[in-house]
Amino acid sequence: MLRNFKLLGVLFAAIVLSFSAKVDAATNWNTNVIQVTGMGVANPKMATTPAHAAMMARRAAVADAYRQLAEAVNGVQVDAETTVEQMMLTNDVVRTKISATIKGAQIVSEGELTGGGYSVTLELPLFGETNSIAESVFDRPATIEPFPTPAPDYTPPVVDTRPTYNGYTGLVVDCRGLGQINFVMSPVIKDVRGQKIYGHKNLDPDRIIREGMASYARDMNEAARAGSNPLVVRAVSLADLNANPVLSPEDADLVLYENNQSHFLENVAVVFLY
Repeated sequence: MLRNFKLLGVLFAAIVLSFSAKVDAATNWNTNVIQVTGMGVANPKMATTPAHAAMMARRAAVADAYRQLAEAVNGVQVDAETTVEQMMLTNDVVRTKISATIKGAQIVSEGELTGGGYSVTLELPLFGETNSIAESVFDRPATIEPFPTPAPDYTPPVVDTRPTYNGYTGLVVDCRGLGQINFVMSPVIKDVRGQKIYGHKNLDPDRIIREGMASYARDMNEAARAGSNPLVVRAVSLADLNANPVLSPEDADLVLYENNQSHFLENVAVVFLY
């Protein structure tokens, strides 16, 4: 009986328990989640029954998934110059929180593989009130800075001698054609004069942790975060290691003017097209 099972074990895989096929970690910056899939197999020399082999393979898959997840989290850019890993190296509190967050990742799917082995998929949110990366890395400042105002000589579009008010539901910044944008948790929108018109210091920190500051989309079909009537502007360049979109003075003033009416920036209804 044992001999027959050893022959079956070869079909699982003639490799050691610690080996697993690496599947690239995927951070979805539109839905703001990290998802990884770990794979594992049993060592036929150690497994005593098919059920035992399945348990060993699952254990290996879980270990591989957590390893991949830790690598993915470490590489997440908090802002243009800082990764989660760098924050962990300099801040013991962040390191402890991130470790606990990774351990609390959700298993979203698992199962035995055809021909032997096991797969486990883990998911971890970048943002959220509980067990998210944002909850671990973002501070809560005592005060919120007001948004800047349009330039004193800015004249909004007019219709019938009255300023236009379009009731925009959000902001879409088209960054396509400017090179690969660097995805970050805390982006900044600025103008060519260097003025920051959107950043974490202007926003409710609890809302940032809960919802994030922006999402990234390939086209308008993925830009639901900006609502049904978004203001669309085109970035003229990307600054700060390609992380932060730069607007023309005219578009920056338009964004600030319309935001004074609709407050879509405060509502973090921002999407970057890439």
